[in-house]
Amino acid sequence: MKVSPLALAIALAPGLSLADTPSRDDALKLSDTLITANREVESRTATTVASTVFTRADIERLQPTSVLDLLQRAPGVQVIQSGGRGSLTSLFIRGTKTAQNVVLVDGQRIADASSGTPFVEWLSIDQIERVEILRGPRSTLYGADAIGGVIQIFTRRAAAGERSAHVRLGYGSRKTWERSIGLSLADADTRLNLSASSSDTQGIDRSTHANAGADQDHDAFRNNGLSLNLSHRVNEQLDLGLSLLEQRGEAEFDNDFGGATPYQDFQISSQALYADAQLNERWNSRLELGHSENRYQTRYDDNHSSRHNYTYRDSLSWLNTLELNERHFLLVGADWLEDRLHSNNDYSKDSRWNRGLLLQHRYQGERFSTELGARNDRNQQFGSHDTFNAALTWHLDGDNDLVLSYATGFRAPSFQDIYAPPGWGANPDLEPEESKSIELQWRSQLAADTRLEMSLYRTKIDNAIVSDSNWTMQNLDRARINGFEAALQQRLGDWQASLGLSLIDPRDADTGHTLNRRARRTLSLDLDRQFGAFALGASWQAVSSSYDDVDNQRELAGYGLLGLRGSWQASDEVQLALKLDNLLDKDYARAQYSVGWPSTYHDYREEGRTALFSVTWTPQL
Repeated sequence: MKVSPLALAIALAPGLSLADTPSRDDALKLSDTLITANREVESRTATTVASTVFTRADIERLQPTSVLDLLQRAPGVQVIQSGGRGSLTSLFIRGTKTAQNVVLVDGQRIADASSGTPFVEWLSIDQIERVEILRGPRSTLYGADAIGGVIQIFTRRAAAGERSAHVRLGYGSRKTWERSIGLSLADADTRLNLSASSSDTQGIDRSTHANAGADQDHDAFRNNGLSLNLSHRVNEQLDLGLSLLEQRGEAEFDNDFGGATPYQDFQISSQALYADAQLNERWNSRLELGHSENRYQTRYDDNHSSRHNYTYRDSLSWLNTLELNERHFLLVGADWLEDRLHSNNDYSKDSRWNRGLLLQHRYQGERFSTELGARNDRNQQFGSHDTFNAALTWHLDGDNDLVLSYATGFRAPSFQDIYAPPGWGANPDLEPEESKSIELQWRSQLAADTRLEMSLYRTKIDNAIVSDSNWTMQNLDRARINGFEAALQQRLGDWQASLGLSLIDPRDADTGHTLNRRARRTLSLDLDRQFGAFALGASWQAVSSSYDDVDNQRELAGYGLLGLRGSWQASDEVQLALKLDNLLDKDYARAQYSVGWPSTYHDYREEGRTALFSVTWTPQL
């Protein structure tokens, strides 16, 4: 198929509606810009969605062990692991479950089509430039599954004019090794970043019961990653680029199988091509073509594969931003997506497509601003579905805004829900889950160095997909989630503080039970200070109790975790760093597993006190 230069250009650059708006590559370095909220570069203060942004500078300051460690610093985000690094993870945003949230890598969805789960635990923090977290429904922009929120992860980028390399080596507790290397080159028109990483750890024994054989060992985790980003400005009107990410490795786990050691091999990859053009002073357009793969298989030792699921996903999006005048902006777009599932389970269907059309208008006034959007998705399985969003921002003064918003969302049933083999509980007649959310935000620049954001929200979810008494999936439950969030950024002299607080009441509307594995109160605090070439920091995470089961019979105790970190810039090119996680060696668990029949339940272990020392060399070329 031939594409004319005009058609290609029409498919180009979302979000550069103002002449002084930075390019995407430049915006990724800034904490006060946002791309994911409206799929275009804009100021965070101009968006209506509650958000948290972590830049590469934040990652280097906070020294997170993993992407999960970074995510749970955002208010309203909870991460539930099943036993240490690399273990299967549940991700809750504002009380919604994993499959009710969208996770993107450079614009590409990475969720497994079978379960709807994005395996974020298998992404390397060394490959990441930036993480944007949206809290609240965004189905109008992203279609299915964006009920609780959207997380977008951007891989490493070169800064304007940069010519540098980095080499990092770290060693820590439980024979943990971390290695990464990267190259960044940029001139006036072309930017290149190539990065590679490798990590492995002996891990911990994830289970607490005493099965004989392979369960009584440390469960290791190994992960290798590679990323490439290349962009080129053809002329003042046209940018072209591509991004690639490859993550693969293996995670051991506990599941006794004739004395054999069980493994889960994994591979996550994403590729994206884009053309980004400014057609005229008022029309900006972007075309993105993407492909992602999510593969995992379970094996025992090296001679037996019991199960595998491979997801292949192709996508195409066309976004157009029109500046009607200095106050009115229009976003018009179309999305196409096709999922294909290869599995040794005999699914009744192994592929499906989805087409989406979206339209959103924004008005930016002196006293108030508005946002109004609509989207139609047509899916091969469940037909047509419409979603809407509306928001009103009242600019009280130059430092205070009130934002009132309403949005609908939906979650498409996964392949496991509707196409699974007989006996696995699939139901081809399932309807999508549907949500309605209302939210009130207050955003205040209390002082030059103090920023406070608070949100009060309520979400109702209908047609929740659960298994009935015969273990068949049905649209049975209703859920409602009430919540309050607060985020405070404070700088006092050389001190920098970041506080995130979340209070939620997530309930099954029919039984009144608290939704399982959701803590009702979470708090995250980071304190950092610079002493010339030295930097010191501390983190405190507090999580209240939760229930592991839907009947609220098995309670998991709350806990608090303390971490310390420090670094020394020994020279312009060499930095030494040390971090201590779970300094008080707290014993805690966020999930349980069952053993035998009748079932007995045991806690998954989580890591105790850990230390990691690293050296980073960043020569200028």
